[in-house]
Amino acid sequence: MDTASPSLPDRDAPLPTSPEQLLARLDALGIHATTHSHPPLHTVEESKALRGALPGGHCKNLFLKDKKDQHWLVVALEDARVDLNRLDKTIGSARLSFASADRLWRLLGIRPGSVTPFALVNDPDLKVRVVLQTAMMEHDLLNYHPLLNDRTTAIRPDDLLRFIRACGHEPAIAEFGRMEA
Repeated sequence: MDTASPSLPDRDAPLPTSPEQLLARLDALGIHATTHSHPPLHTVEESKALRGALPGGHCKNLFLKDKKDQHWLVVALEDARVDLNRLDKTIGSARLSFASADRLWRLLGIRPGSVTPFALVNDPDLKVRVVLQTAMMEHDLLNYHPLLNDRTTAIRPDDLLRFIRACGHEPAIAEFGRMEA
């Protein structure tokens, strides 16, 4: 676990990019997205309990660092088994661990519980590498928080790729975390 000294802003401090600014950026890119409001969700279990029949792949997002101090945003289906001891070899990193809330704020401008590929809008210096799970990209729609965990935005996989590339990142799509049949 990363133990960088905390320097999180007050929990009421504004985000570098608001959800409304993010949705406007998606719109400007010609990306159709549907957003649903709900009580704040902090875990996959809370999401499962409150989402109802919201269609599409529901995802989890892991903000990681490796022993070389490289940062990674790993995005996968919510039920994927992600073994950090094996994932490092798959994605070409060195011994992965979870990064601190301070690093999350400094590099992606979001707070714990709201990790999302949409936060790449706040990484103009390209300090975070992005890895998307192959199985996740096979869904017609994908669901992520639009920078805050009190709403969920559905987007098509091709549009997710277009958004990530518009932020200057080239995502890796990797095979990991498939559920055993």
